[in-house]
Amino acid sequence: MIEAKDIVKSFEGNVVLDRVSATLRDGEVNMIIGQSGSGKTVFMKSLIGLHTIDSGHILYDGRDLAKMKEREIRELHREVGMLFQGSALFDSMTVMENVLFPMEMFSRQTREQMQARAEFCLRRVEMPERVWHLMPSEISGGQQKRVAIARAIVLEPRYLFCDEPNSGLDPKTSLVIDALIQDITREYKICTIVNSHDMNSIMEIGDNIIFLKGGKKEWQGSRHEIMASENEALNDFVFASDLFKKVKQANS
Repeated sequence: MIEAKDIVKSFEGNVVLDRVSATLRDGEVNMIIGQSGSGKTVFMKSLIGLHTIDSGHILYDGRDLAKMKEREIRELHREVGMLFQGSALFDSMTVMENVLFPMEMFSRQTREQMQARAEFCLRRVEMPERVWHLMPSEISGGQQKRVAIARAIVLEPRYLFCDEPNSGLDPKTSLVIDALIQDITREYKICTIVNSHDMNSIMEIGDNIIFLKGGKKEWQGSRHEIMASENEALNDFVFASDLFKKVKQANS
């Protein structure tokens, strides 16, 4: 579990996060949503530690990020998996080499153990053995996302951060990736945090949703609670399209 308590972050006097508090739970897909400029990317980067907050607390299962020493932060980062926007696979490495890379950097396992773990993760995301030797440019965008997920979970993280995981994917493939993220989150009881603009993802896998507006937390709840929400700002954001307005009306 990750707890954000009264986080304040500003840049050159401009307050981007204004006393934001939220609880991100294990075994759930915790989604950060909001319009461009709402502060959601800064919030995610602050949670990871890429931004130093001005005040407040970020607790990883009770461990205060601000009070950690450099060695403790390095150890924490070994518990964190990252799924980057655009997958961010290494172009010069094969599928297998991409998945092995984090273990070669951080693991003390033998080569045989690392190989077995990489193979397990690739099979878990349903990447067939025939493509393990291929380069990222030789596989589809959806397959690249699967490889990126395999790489993100290869060190058995307790916390998984996903930045726009469906960026650049067609709707059908997006649903497959959503389901994979949700399954892995529940199967391994990971605290998963997803930064997303994708309304389909929000309604499909949003177990715990934090809606930011103007740097403040405007609303928090599940995808089921969104349907009954009377928060005008949330409804204007989530149900902006005619299709989602009809979905809202049908469930009212």
